[in-house]
Amino acid sequence: MDLGLKGKRALVTGGSRGLGRAIATTLKAEGAQVAICARDEKRVRETALEIGALEYVRDLTPGGAGEALARDVISTIGGIDILVVNTGGPPQGSFESVSDDAWNTALNGIFLSAVGLIRAALPGMRERKWGRILIVTSVAALEPHPGLILSNAIRPGLHGLVNALSREVAADGITVNALLPGYTLTERIVELGVGDEQVAEQVPAKRMGKPSEFAALAAFLASEPAGYICGQAIACDGGLLRSI
Repeated sequence: MDLGLKGKRALVTGGSRGLGRAIATTLKAEGAQVAICARDEKRVRETALEIGALEYVRDLTPGGAGEALARDVISTIGGIDILVVNTGGPPQGSFESVSDDAWNTALNGIFLSAVGLIRAALPGMRERKWGRILIVTSVAALEPHPGLILSNAIRPGLHGLVNALSREVAADGITVNALLPGYTLTERIVELGVGDEQVAEQVPAKRMGKPSEFAALAAFLASEPAGYICGQAIACDGGLLRSI
């Protein structure tokens, strides 16, 4: 299947490792021009060199950082046709262990950065009558996981944004969707201390997902043939979610 991505311009945040890197690599392989950003200067440069992407060293937590990044990318490559918002997970913690500063940081990094990125990318998409906005969230947005109070509380708001925004922009040929990773073999899973035995007990597929499997879903949703899929929250989780 021709995904129709040749020549499309994509920005993937959190693109230096894990799911973001896998998505950026797949979009590049499909012929898209790809820009990635991350906070770690050494890692983002190495990744950009390896996959042939443009590099941006940015922390999206400060106010206005997301919008500024998108505007810089647009200035360099002329526009953003595909926006992949992938901000990574906030720290673990229970409600009583999380400070006000941690709440503010998570809200800025997860939610408000997405708003800024979209605000900057959307006018060009409307003008061209084509665009794909993908927001990477988590299965925890639908079924809260113990010890992840920040993610459990903030990520569902992104799903509301996805659904509401999709209704405003669909007539302009722009789709907005959320992608929900389950247990996928990334650095984040290692940091959370999740092991194979735990995954086998919970996941019907009896294994962790591969970043390339998640990236394949993202590439399809970013594609020309996926133009009628809009406002959805789609999991790639080996059957983990129990909700209908």
